[in-house]
Amino acid sequence: MPKPPYYAVVFTALRRERPGDGYAATAARMDELARAQPGFLGVESARGADGLGITVSYWESADAVSAWAANAEHLLAQRMGRDEWYQWYALRVCRVERATEFARPESA
Repeated sequence: MPKPPYYAVVFTALRRERPGDGYAATAARMDELARAQPGFLGVESARGADGLGITVSYWESADAVSAWAANAEHLLAQRMGRDEWYQWYALRVCRVERATEFARPESA
């Protein structure tokens, strides 16, 4: 990750579990598309056994976030999310002003 400032898009969602609904393939395609977008910096994602998931994507600018939100395939996936895949979701766009991290050495 670059030094701040940069942007984080936090997508928290509760999935409606329906096997064979096309969600996994679309999620993989969205990951592929996002990574190809100008300004994309990275992504982290986790999902609990209860279906609650959090995905955080990182972007170099607010314009890059807006361009991703307006991507035609992404717009179709958003519609499917509302119509089929999600019971609930929240989207938050944040400007990262400060970031720190820790990593334990391998030998410890």
